[in-house]
Amino acid sequence: LEACRRAGVGKVVHTSSSAVFGVPATNPVLPTTVPFPAEAYGHAKLAAEWACLDAVRNGLDVTIVRPRTILGHGRLGIFGILFEWVADGADVFVLGSGDNRYQFVHADDLARACILAGGVDGPAVFNVGTNRFGTMRETLTALCEHAGTGSWVRSLPATPAAWAMKAAAGLHLAPFAPYHWLMYSKSLWFDTHHVEDALGWQATRSNAEMMVDSYEWFLANRAAASAAADGADRSHHRSTARQGALVAVKALTKVLRRLDR
Repeated sequence: LEACRRAGVGKVVHTSSSAVFGVPATNPVLPTTVPFPAEAYGHAKLAAEWACLDAVRNGLDVTIVRPRTILGHGRLGIFGILFEWVADGADVFVLGSGDNRYQFVHADDLARACILAGGVDGPAVFNVGTNRFGTMRETLTALCEHAGTGSWVRSLPATPAAWAMKAAAGLHLAPFAPYHWLMYSKSLWFDTHHVEDALGWQATRSNAEMMVDSYEWFLANRAAASAAADGADRSHHRSTARQGALVAVKALTKVLRRLDR
């Protein structure tokens, strides 16, 4: 940021994260909602925002864009595991009822928002997510119905499942991060009126549409995604996370389905 100021850069757009809000006390998250991160990633993102605000005070024009959880072509990581399970006909899980409202944003829509933000004079903060979304269960059900592989959505008791996710991560048995067990059963969504009005921006895809779009990209690029996961320089977001002990859980879902019949 200091290098940008010295070089006379006219505008900086910093991509932050909705993780700065942790588990919000109320939804929707408004432009006036005070950030309160709940884990290390959110704290790091908030520290970067503070650095941006310091740069603004020193004369640099910086706009902060906070996206909701990103989906789109090439977006894998933990989603790669979800897509593998669905493609193979394994059931997938929500924590509790799955009725928590959870908002995503497509990478293409986020890119447009960032470009538009770059054309705004003066510092600003924009919270970006689709305005067409529902519950976590609804989003995953839409994916399973589209896939037609027999995969379906099952519920796990929220608190014990979160403990198990945390323990598995601590033992390096599963690729979970604190944000996963803190947020997967919680509601988080942005009020998007501010970004829509200020930038003339509009999301082009709903939660279900972008989940299906990401899944179809995964199917078309499954072999390449698996190869990328084995590479030393792989990006965690652009390669499928290693499943570890989740392989056994995946197999168990198929056994449970046979018992249900």
